[in-house]
Amino acid sequence: MKLLAFETATEACSVAVWLDGEVRERFELAPRRHAELSLPWAEQLLAEAGVRRNELDAIAISRGPGAFTGVRLAIAIAQGIALALDRPIVPVSTLAVLALRAHSLAAAADDALRVYAAIDARMGEVYTGAFELHGGDAHALDEEVVVAPDSAAVPGDAAGWLGVGTGFAAAHGALQQRLGARFAGIDAEALPHAAGLARLAAQAYARGEAVAPELVEPAYLRNNVALTIAEQVALRSERKAAP
Repeated sequence: MKLLAFETATEACSVAVWLDGEVRERFELAPRRHAELSLPWAEQLLAEAGVRRNELDAIAISRGPGAFTGVRLAIAIAQGIALALDRPIVPVSTLAVLALRAHSLAAAADDALRVYAAIDARMGEVYTGAFELHGGDAHALDEEVVVAPDSAAVPGDAAGWLGVGTGFAAAHGALQQRLGARFAGIDAEALPHAAGLARLAAQAYARGEAVAPELVEPAYLRNNVALTIAEQVALRSERKAAP
């Protein structure tokens, strides 16, 4: 199984090659440099792994939610490669990829971790998703949403969750302050990695979840992905005035 994976949905840029369970990755905090780095890194990683493009089984992408330009970039790059090679694309939730970073917070090698992943969505909101990590996969426990931090909800009543992602630092840490008692550990600096994306995509491919390149859809979560400056200012003012 050979996959090329692109993760560009946040301020981090990463690319990975999955080769029958072995993974090679490039990762860097590189705001606004995703387009510059992604393809050269892909070529370098393929060369290091000794894999030709036409030997790839599929292209994996982080489909969002995340930065709109980053999500669109990954889809555009993947579609270009997949169409040229006549290969499918495996789209994976960015929040699910982020959830895998919770393994570093686990006190022991627990095979079933409950993880709440949150990404700063700007404009006073966060993207959130709840997952259970099991067998190296991330199983969604609830729908992914975009909400204000004071409206975010962790499923159930149990404590012991692990929290990952920049959403926990958004709005002066509002999410962490309100729900912190539910968490055994929080990493507010965690970002999704292409190595994790490749791992989840390999499992998704085995389940038959690859799709034709032209059928790939981004997961923006927001209905309006292009608010005007005036609309953004009005939205911030409304939230500041809210009790």
